[in-house]
Amino acid sequence: MGRLKLPNGSLAYLDAAPIMYSIEKKPKYHALMTDIWFEVETGNIGVVTSELTLLETLVHPVRDDDADLIKAYEAVFRANQMQLVPVNADLLRFAVDFRVVQNLKTPDAIHAATATLSDCSHFVTNDPGFRRLENIDVIILSDLL
Repeated sequence: MGRLKLPNGSLAYLDAAPIMYSIEKKPKYHALMTDIWFEVETGNIGVVTSELTLLETLVHPVRDDDADLIKAYEAVFRANQMQLVPVNADLLRFAVDFRVVQNLKTPDAIHAATATLSDCSHFVTNDPGFRRLENIDVIILSDLL
């Protein structure tokens, strides 16, 4: 298994899946994400995600009425270490370009627009559809296994 080591000073966008792997401790990917969280906690890198990620990560815990998992997710999103970027009209207008030019689905276009507008250097995901993003280093977690 590889390691996920980003350069000091990096600002990484975290897609919903990597956050879910972290919180739910998914065996294949949890160790990779542990490296990221260590770097965040020590202040070596920053992480950003969209408010959309809050919705995406809470669907199953709410559906399953899993109060502990809901609390775990909410704690991560309240933590000062992660910047939670609001979805607003300007961001949505910018996301249109990702829908049209990159042919991304609407949620993915919102993630891509958020990462771009936040000046992220890296985009951490497990969705190979993001490989087509330009001007950002896309890291597909399954590629590191």
